Amino acid sequence: MSIDSKTSTTTRRQTSRRQATRRDVLAGALGAATFAIGGRALAQSKEVIIATTGGLMERSLQEHFYKRFETETGIKVRSVPIELPDQWARARAGQRSGNIPFDVVTATPPDLIQHADLLAPIDCAGLPGIAAHALPNGCFPSGIIRTAGGMALTWSKKAFPNGGPQSWADFFDVAKFPGPRSLPDTGDREWWVPLAALLADGVAPDKAFPMDVDRAYKKLDALKPHIAAWWKSGDNAMQIMRGGDAVMMMVYSSRSVPLAKSGEFDFTWNQAIRDVGNWAVLKGSPNVQNGVKFLDFFVQNGKEHVAFSEKVSFDSNNREAPGLVPPEERRFRPSWPDNWSKLVIADYEWIAVNRNALRERWVTWLTK
Repeated sequence: MSIDSKTSTTTRRQTSRRQATRRDVLAGALGAATFAIGGRALAQSKEVIIATTGGLMERSLQEHFYKRFETETGIKVRSVPIELPDQWARARAGQRSGNIPFDVVTATPPDLIQHADLLAPIDCAGLPGIAAHALPNGCFPSGIIRTAGGMALTWSKKAFPNGGPQSWADFFDVAKFPGPRSLPDTGDREWWVPLAALLADGVAPDKAFPMDVDRAYKKLDALKPHIAAWWKSGDNAMQIMRGGDAVMMMVYSSRSVPLAKSGEFDFTWNQAIRDVGNWAVLKGSPNVQNGVKFLDFFVQNGKEHVAFSEKVSFDSNNREAPGLVPPEERRFRPSWPDNWSKLVIADYEWIAVNRNALRERWVTWLTK
């Protein structure tokens, strides 16, 4: 190649760089920040596959994050609605077969420990969006906080016009608060429900772990005849309450809040079990680099997080958002100090170590 040809080529490259769009800059910066994953270069692609619970959560993520991510990066989001037990079963099967089905997955705190061998490392300090905008301690070596809320006791004001249950002891008290109940049979139900049973039996929150599983199931045995429905998703839970199939339930606070705002139901943060949802990226997935790019993108733009939180009633991972929440909304926000202090925090390390036994006990009890 001649010197003139080299000069012409260089000029074209410089012109091209000057014309780079914001999308190109963002993609390039994030690409450089994430290339170190696994110590190897990763193939470029134009898609990211994100697994999350369906219904309201998926719709709200699409509206506030997925569409903007597509516009600003040119990477298409393929959203897969799925409940957590099925998600992890498919991820684990994909690891064995070499055909990993998702890039980004939803993970509870115990999931990050139990499934650590499936997850790609996250360079929290090296990702510009996370370094600048994520909540303090909102990024971990294998994931980031997505949302924070609680598994809250929620009831029908029609069934209890003079005041509803205020604790898990009330939930288990069918004489004082008669009527059918509903509990989850999804997500982390194998420790959510036994933990609520122990609290109902008088165990202090800070004494609940190591969990006395036999004591919990003895308490649950007495309540089981009064469980009219085992809900499988947030949408399903709301249908059960609105249809009058249950007068109270344990449910995601993201569903308690819209039910309460309808005026027909109410809920309490008292003894709600802290429910943190995380994002993580599956190691060896089809688009690992794009998955990490999405995590870095997700934590940015405080106004979008406020709007997102208003819809899903979970707080999310952006350090600027709490200062933007209007006073009238604070009663519904889990991170508001008066609410946050009432949440029960589980021992995730203990749960992760005992997860399989807890799940086996749950399935055996539920089906007997």
